Amino acid sequence: MEYAVEGIKLTKKYGREFALEELDFVIEKNKIYGLLGRNGAGKTTLLNILATHSFQTLGIIKAFGEEPYENSKILDKMCFVKEGGSYLAQLKIKEILKIASDFYSNWDNNFAEELLAQFNLVKTKSYSSLSKGMQSALGIVIGLASRAPLTIYDEPYLGLDAAARWLFYDILLKDYIENPRTIILSTHLIDEVSKIFENIIILDKGKIILAEEVDSLRNKAISLSGKTELVEAAVKNKNIINYQQVGGTLIAAIYDVNTHEELCSWANDDIEIKPLSLQDFFIYITLDKKKQREVI
Repeated sequence: MEYAVEGIKLTKKYGREFALEELDFVIEKNKIYGLLGRNGAGKTTLLNILATHSFQTLGIIKAFGEEPYENSKILDKMCFVKEGGSYLAQLKIKEILKIASDFYSNWDNNFAEELLAQFNLVKTKSYSSLSKGMQSALGIVIGLASRAPLTIYDEPYLGLDAAARWLFYDILLKDYIENPRTIILSTHLIDEVSKIFENIIILDKGKIILAEEVDSLRNKAISLSGKTELVEAAVKNKNIINYQQVGGTLIAAIYDVNTHEELCSWANDDIEIKPLSLQDFFIYITLDKKKQREVI
């Protein structure tokens, strides 16, 4: 099977420090992936290697079955929108879009024009005159209009207000349904975009600690709250990723196979069971183990 992206023992070192350590992973075609991790986890390093903006120390990275470095056929299929942009300050928006249209073979100019209007971008303005939010909006326009089979967003919404971010998510999802492609979103705004992720990859200290379908995760990551003794009995022998004690009430977060079906039998007036939000799940599994039991 040919994947959109495949990493084999992918490693990046700076001196003796590992930024990425022997990553083995695949990203399937025509799915939306969330790439999650705390600051310094290695997300941008991974994406830079994929886009050939940086190079691995060891291992292999492939896109659509081939290594992307100096491979114009593969790079034509890839659009990488990074935080802050990388355009020459003196260029006007219309000039930047012309460069993008020449670079991406799937470029949709009519779609780009529609997006400019939706994000209130004026083509005659120079990049340097744009606010941080408008610069981010321009990157979003390029990523969407490129229709690249592999579209990567690395924190693309720096400076965008909540309404503009919502507009981006809405347009991206609608266009993805009409024009399927592989989309990778690296973000800290997990709650905002969790509903559009189909798969997630979580990095922590340069290692992949989780790669899973979101639907599968929802059946495994559960929060229980109720009387301490009842909750403790329910979660016995389960993989507990966080405890919070509030007086006589215990809130336990667990991540375990078949958790939902098995524990629903405990749900009653004394124990409340609900799916764990993706953001809470991310926080709990990336916490220092010593901090996973909190007393409030």
